[in-house]
Amino acid sequence: MPLRPIYYDTETTGTRSDRDRIIEIAAFDPVENRSFVHLINPGIPIPPEASAIHHITDAMVAQAMSFKEVALLFLDFCPADSVLIAHNNDSFDKMFLEAEFKRAGVELPSFRYIDTLKWSRKYRNDLPRHTLQSLREVYGFPANNAHRALDDVIVLHQVFSSMIDDLSMETVLELLAKPQVLSRMPFGKHQGKPLSEIPKSYVGWLASTGAFDKPENEELKQSFEKLGLLS
Repeated sequence: MPLRPIYYDTETTGTRSDRDRIIEIAAFDPVENRSFVHLINPGIPIPPEASAIHHITDAMVAQAMSFKEVALLFLDFCPADSVLIAHNNDSFDKMFLEAEFKRAGVELPSFRYIDTLKWSRKYRNDLPRHTLQSLREVYGFPANNAHRALDDVIVLHQVFSSMIDDLSMETVLELLAKPQVLSRMPFGKHQGKPLSEIPKSYVGWLASTGAFDKPENEELKQSFEKLGLLS
């Protein structure tokens, strides 16, 4: 049975999954053309700097359900054969999902996941930026209410569908797992330069900041190791 794509997104009180909370989760099932969106009462105040980004306030979530209640509804929305797709999934949304399900005492099924940011960096390395809004502009989709979960999910579905054309989810997963040797720096002040020309001191600085510990930078790490710039 083919994997069912479920595009999803979360809005949170911050960027630390160990201490911050999900306050909105949305998903879209393109197979059945149905959507899912719920605000969540996190049980902690929403910092003003977070509200400034997604415009979700304490008053908006005061009467909302808890994450445990929403988690059960989310699981009802996602078939057992789902592959969950999010932009920056591996370093953000998946981490928050796992942390919240654990806190709620609800078992998170062994879903497959696709990180569209990782796909974009790997197979559209001709692009200068890989944010969702940058990709939206590249592929010519109209502006949306950025940083609200359902709006971002719909845009992600449009963009990623254009990026992969008629590839199956199974093929996408296989291609993402396929090793790739990068030739040019994908980000930072040396973006676009051949990796062989990147100063070793800069590579060392990236390592010291933990940049190579992030899943999306694993191939960059391996490429520097092959060049002898990282040991």
